[in-house]
Amino acid sequence: MEQTSTIPVMKSQFAQSGKVEWIGLRPAKKAALETVQSVSVTKEQGLIGDHYSGQSGKRQVTLIQSEHLDAVASMLGMETVPPEWVRRNIVVSGINLLALKDSTFRIGDCELEFTGLCHPCSRMEANLGKGGYNAMRGHGGITTRVVKGGTIQLGDTIDFLSVIEKEES
Repeated sequence: MEQTSTIPVMKSQFAQSGKVEWIGLRPAKKAALETVQSVSVTKEQGLIGDHYSGQSGKRQVTLIQSEHLDAVASMLGMETVPPEWVRRNIVVSGINLLALKDSTFRIGDCELEFTGLCHPCSRMEANLGKGGYNAMRGHGGITTRVVKGGTIQLGDTIDFLSVIEKEES
């Protein structure tokens, strides 16, 4: 079989844009998430109104795929898993978030950088019931940092921008 594209070229090709389906903010540590229609985002503060706001680091915005919420619900024998139960900021559909590894991408007029996987915490067992932690393993979404601020709204698209060049050591 003849190879038609290189791996770097294939990593930059997506069948479609993703879409923002839900946005939630945690006003305080361990507080219930509040559903919002849009959120202001700054490079320095992250999501305005979220308890992580103002903390620098690699976890300014967390994202999860709606398709993974469906998978988790299926593993737990539930019809649905409400997004606020998994404590991520943004639920998206139509794009494989793991395919954005080592890249920057746009949501609305904001630019984010993939910084890592968002692993489940012990709260998943409390929020989702017995087996919730294990159901979320591999389905917890991603963490990002803000490269360029702006506004993220329901219905915004998620589009790949570029691969982040890693320095070889």
